[in-house]
Amino acid sequence: MHVFDAAAVHAALDWPFLIEALRTAHRGAMPACEVVVQSDPAGGDAQFVTLPGWAPAGPIVVKMVGVFPQNARLQPPQPAVQGLVALFDGGTGGPLLVADGAAMTARKTAADSALGAAILARDDVEDLLIVGAGALAPHFAEAHMAARPSLRRVVIWNRTAARAEAVAAGLREKGIDAAASGDLDGAVARADVVSCVTMSDTALVKGALLRPGSHLDLVGAYLPTLREADDAALARGTIFVDSRNNIEGGGDLSQAVASGAITWDAVKADLFELVQGKAAGRTGADEITVFKNNGGAHLDLFTASALGQTLG
Repeated sequence: MHVFDAAAVHAALDWPFLIEALRTAHRGAMPACEVVVQSDPAGGDAQFVTLPGWAPAGPIVVKMVGVFPQNARLQPPQPAVQGLVALFDGGTGGPLLVADGAAMTARKTAADSALGAAILARDDVEDLLIVGAGALAPHFAEAHMAARPSLRRVVIWNRTAARAEAVAAGLREKGIDAAASGDLDGAVARADVVSCVTMSDTALVKGALLRPGSHLDLVGAYLPTLREADDAALARGTIFVDSRNNIEGGGDLSQAVASGAITWDAVKADLFELVQGKAAGRTGADEITVFKNNGGAHLDLFTASALGQTLG
């Protein structure tokens, strides 16, 4: 059995390889997946999530991960999401590998959105806005730039300006043209791709400001109480999701449905339908596309399988 620490995961799963591995995996059937969520029995905000997945005639994955929002306030800070991902042989049940959960989560989550952008964003996009400056922010910047090589500039916005500047500085060290902005509305109005990676419980992106032809990537609102974009953003855009599993669990779509801004029929397609050619993606240069990244154990399975391929 092979063990991958965080550095080994990031080294093995470069963005072009992982994005294409996810594209290939979506040509098959949805694996059998479950989600088991346990809340802190002491009454805190933390959760522990177990996500098993099993592909037909394929491997098995079990992701075991803690979600501890308060970790960002520790000294030194720790990732809010961390744990382990284990891959098993689907024929024998034998363990194949164990990998760092935070690194695997970062890779699979960013690559999921990047695949969405590769399919839905215009091929001439240049300006990327990352909303949020948590641990996932730099990964999303790099993944989107790998998916859409026309991207030239990255702007980071965060409620805490110093954190946005820290992420931008880290990207500049890698040769990326990146800057922090304190003007979210102005940054949204200028961006070709807007990627939201936050834990916000109030809408941040105003749909009225989205440029015609832009692509909006919504990642962080994984609970019904969370929200990253307002009703206008959902109503103006053509909506796609990574999978139709748990689409009612996130706040962006469920709150927009509850308000009457959209109906569930507004979800045009998921990645399986797009990759398999069962549904069309973008249909015009001025169309606004919205991609809701719901996550799921199937993506952990696809990512762990891709990591297993690197073993030879």
